[in-house]
Amino acid sequence: MSTGTTPSSDEALDASADRPDPRRWKALALLGFVQFMFVIDMTVVSVALPRIQGELDMSRTGLAWVVNGYVLMAGGLLLFGGRLADLFGRRRIFVTGVVIFAIASVISGAAMNPEMLIYSRFLQGVGEALAAPAALGIVFLLFSAPADRVKAVGIWGGLSGLAGTLGPVVGGLIVADASWRWIFYVNVPVAVIALALVGRLVGETRMERTGQKFNFAGVLTATAGLVAIVYGLLQAAERSWLSTQVLLPLFGGLALIGLMLLIESRAAAPLIPLRFFTNRTRAVGYLVGLTLSCAFFGFTFLTTLFEQQVLGYSPLKGGLSFIPVGLGIAFGVGLSTGMIPKFGVKPVIIVGLLGVTGGLLLLSGISVDTHYASGILPGMLVLGVFFGLAMPGTANTALYKVGTQDTGLASAMQNVMQQVGGALGLSVLVALALRLGGDRLAEGVNARVAATEGYVLSYRVSAVLLLVVALVVLLLLEKIGIQGDWATPDDKTPSDKTTADAPLAGTGDADTPSGAPAAADDRTGAPPAR
Repeated sequence: MSTGTTPSSDEALDASADRPDPRRWKALALLGFVQFMFVIDMTVVSVALPRIQGELDMSRTGLAWVVNGYVLMAGGLLLFGGRLADLFGRRRIFVTGVVIFAIASVISGAAMNPEMLIYSRFLQGVGEALAAPAALGIVFLLFSAPADRVKAVGIWGGLSGLAGTLGPVVGGLIVADASWRWIFYVNVPVAVIALALVGRLVGETRMERTGQKFNFAGVLTATAGLVAIVYGLLQAAERSWLSTQVLLPLFGGLALIGLMLLIESRAAAPLIPLRFFTNRTRAVGYLVGLTLSCAFFGFTFLTTLFEQQVLGYSPLKGGLSFIPVGLGIAFGVGLSTGMIPKFGVKPVIIVGLLGVTGGLLLLSGISVDTHYASGILPGMLVLGVFFGLAMPGTANTALYKVGTQDTGLASAMQNVMQQVGGALGLSVLVALALRLGGDRLAEGVNARVAATEGYVLSYRVSAVLLLVVALVVLLLLEKIGIQGDWATPDDKTPSDKTTADAPLAGTGDADTPSGAPAAADDRTGAPPAR
């Protein structure tokens, strides 16, 4: 009976590693540019919400869904998109996702009513969920040399943080000089460039699925469970944690995830192999990514509120105030990719987490009389540099010992952690700040003072969470070097092999003759290296 896959050739893998394609850095630049567009769309719209509300006559609830609809679909469908990329071709699914995203961007920009805008934002999230994990999976396969892979994946992780920071900047600049609709229209030329060039820089790669059935039950329960959990977290930003609107989707989502685990444990050819999640180092990496995203998106949103509602900044001034964070992230990413080969991943992540904690504590000293240069800028710079320092190691840890057959899944898991972390930041931390501010206001405290006290509390809660995660990293994360951590296949079984039907970077599918050996291996099922 067929297992559904074809064994691979280690000799082909070694040959591929010895001859890295010179176009891989150009491919990284292109794919990273698209990823930058995806992440920035989560935050770029925030400064334009008042104008959108005025022009389209949207309710406050509808306005929240302009942001939440995108996050919900992008976070809920990522595992589905990642596995589709592995099974049906990473380049093919990437192109499909970019096309959907571009079409949805045009519809968003042309929206004539609230429903049209909200539904198109849902569609944008679907496009990201398909394209983002496929893109990172391609990057992972393009860079076969361990040192190059560390740099490439690290740059990728830093881009996400940089894009999240620059969203308010870009949004402020566009809203100040043009219609809010251009926030969405600017995505179109990026998509067109990506579609025009990706075929020249990236070949097709996918799992060989001879005789393998698509496990719809597993993927549907996983997707529905994630959508329900993200929905529940987003509802918590506006409602009590004990309300039906929060508890029902959260517990329902957890139940669906449990059902998915049961289905996958019994499936002959699971779409989401449970052994994938037994690696301790990857699990810690996902926890770090989730916590950093939670703290970062909470910081971005709360600081935007503080500057505009307490200090009276305009959207443009508030957006421009985040430029030092972006510069700090870029510097930190560069510093990290140089430090990891010398010191390893673990100490760099710990230093990064402690530095972000320090930045949040500096920001927690704000008051209604705070000046930007003395009260906000120092914390922003420290947070940005150390966030950039932590992200490359976190991205590499999340892809530790992942073979080519599971790159889409691993990439999707990393993106899921970012999306769920962002949802947590927008729900738990923001709700915590707003509720404390509301309670203090009810006690007769000045409105600006009450709001500021709420923001301070959330900054400090984020700092404590990061300290706890730093301790977890210290105790549980393995020592990861550069050479050999991704190069040795582990626990090979025929059902885990991958076949590439084209070079990872080249001119296209025609470059590989039919029946050529697969340039792939399996590195997912092994126990952690000691």
